[in-house]
Amino acid sequence: MLKSIRKSTKHGGVFDPDNLKIRIQDLERHTEDPNFWGNRDRAEKVLTDIRNLKNKIEPWEKLISRSADLKVLHEMALSEGDESQEVFIKEELEAIQKEYERLNILEMLNEPEDKAPAFLSIQAGAGGTEACDWAGMLLRMYTRWCERRGFKVETLDLQEAEGGIKSCTIQVSGENAYGLLKNENGVHRLVRISPFDANARRHTSFAAVSVTPLIEDDISVEINEKDIRVDTYRSSGAGGQHVNKTDSAVRMTHIPTGIVVACQQERSQIKNRELAMKLLRSKLYDHYKALRDAQREQKTPEKSDNAWGNQIRSYVFQPYTLVKDHRNKHETSNIQAVMDGDLDSFIEAHLRHLWLENNQPTP
Repeated sequence: MLKSIRKSTKHGGVFDPDNLKIRIQDLERHTEDPNFWGNRDRAEKVLTDIRNLKNKIEPWEKLISRSADLKVLHEMALSEGDESQEVFIKEELEAIQKEYERLNILEMLNEPEDKAPAFLSIQAGAGGTEACDWAGMLLRMYTRWCERRGFKVETLDLQEAEGGIKSCTIQVSGENAYGLLKNENGVHRLVRISPFDANARRHTSFAAVSVTPLIEDDISVEINEKDIRVDTYRSSGAGGQHVNKTDSAVRMTHIPTGIVVACQQERSQIKNRELAMKLLRSKLYDHYKALRDAQREQKTPEKSDNAWGNQIRSYVFQPYTLVKDHRNKHETSNIQAVMDGDLDSFIEAHLRHLWLENNQPTP
């Protein structure tokens, strides 16, 4: 265990710590420039890069230090014949192993867009009022997960409906936001006794989650203005009298693909247009990337229905409690913890599942 950690950090099996430290030093030298804050956007990007690089290397350094301390304790216990430390050493070794596996999984997030902020959209599916309530529950779940990780959440669009929400789009900003959330794409299924049913019958509801990366200006996504239809309407969200009396909200439809995005976060229609265009660029990037991947695999891309049979994860409240990911079979009975944002075990389980799939030995 200790040997494997040292090998991965010294020889680049996981990453090159020496190179990371050099990059951090180079970036920190930029912050010493008297004109550093002359360009605020660039300055904030440099500080974000420094923070991300430190967050990448410091957990490994702490793990190596923790492992070294445990090794010393183990050697002392052996030399002194002290068996009282056996339980602690075993528990600590298991904790170190889990942390090692977790950090290894995070190193899988090496695609360029994995580090980008994410647009997460939720659409209520089959199930009527119950489904709208379920979409609202999912929004709360993901918001709580973001709060746990210290991620920033901005609501770009929210369409309320009886019992909950019909649809919403949020922007999530934080380290590896898209990489961590991208596998949440798909249909999420709820089974429970409906609070909206006077006969207390069990209902099944669905909601679709879509996650796309925020594409920066340095990535080219061609959009013909003639292919876009822009509609404006009055915001239904918070913002005071000004928002509700003007057509500040913006909806964009990309006619060739049928992709629709909307934004009503800002009071200014111009700013909402800018945000909507960013969202549209990101969704188109993701759309065409999926098409290219499908062509490479000689498959025709299919859009899953937001209904029975296409769910990636089920959340069962009655007659028993269970959250189960149908792609990798990871499950837990602690459904309340999951609904309160404890999603890391599911995210990590699927990343591990994908890693094992992609590293199967060739027969």
